[in-house]
Amino acid sequence: MHTATHQAEFRDARLVEVYDAQNAWGRDDDYFLARAAEGPGGRVLDLGCGTGRLTVALAAAGYAVTGVDPAGASLDAARPRPGAQTVTWVHGTSADAPAGAFDVALMTSHVAQFFVADDEWAGVLADLRRALVPGGVLVFDTRDPRDRAWESWHAPDDRDPVDLGDGRVVLTWSEVTGERDGVVDFTLGYAMPEGDELRSTATLRFRTEDALRRSVEAAGFVVEQVDGGWGREAVGQGDGELLVVARAV
Repeated sequence: MHTATHQAEFRDARLVEVYDAQNAWGRDDDYFLARAAEGPGGRVLDLGCGTGRLTVALAAAGYAVTGVDPAGASLDAARPRPGAQTVTWVHGTSADAPAGAFDVALMTSHVAQFFVADDEWAGVLADLRRALVPGGVLVFDTRDPRDRAWESWHAPDDRDPVDLGDGRVVLTWSEVTGERDGVVDFTLGYAMPEGDELRSTATLRFRTEDALRRSVEAAGFVVEQVDGGWGREAVGQGDGELLVVARAV
């Protein structure tokens, strides 16, 4: 059977399990955990928290954490994690974040790129500004379009095995299906051990550093730093990232 669903890697429980197996703790998590300490207090919003890998680590480090995500299947995977009972989980979007309730807001795993339209992105930033106290810190990651990361995703004939840890193996692949003005469409493919072939489609926006700065500042923030990698390297000298650190004014 062949099926394709938009953002199924977050919404289909079978693919959420694959996503978790593919995405273990990494340098990006270390980066965000360290950045969380730079806010004026310990209340953290993790917007687009997914399956909660970083969310529960933040809670274990002593923060009061709220994880928000629109994908119920991802939250279903997050809630059984050890330590998850200390997190406030919200099935929703940035609009559901309470006003003035947080000292730090994080968007990790390139969640920012899923907001393709400029008005949608502006709305998310406005919601985050509303959710933060004055002086609160916003930190998010997005890929630097100059690095052209999507060119390495177009490999429909290369199938990578993902071990689910119980003897089952899933074969995965990717294919870019469209590229226009900083917007990239792509499909992730999965050959499941039961014989099904599933596909997850998505569209990402690759904004330039200048565009990011303008949009963040227009929402009521001052951009304090833009890093190019997880070791806080300069833009263009790190990991092909644009890691934005901004403070609410």
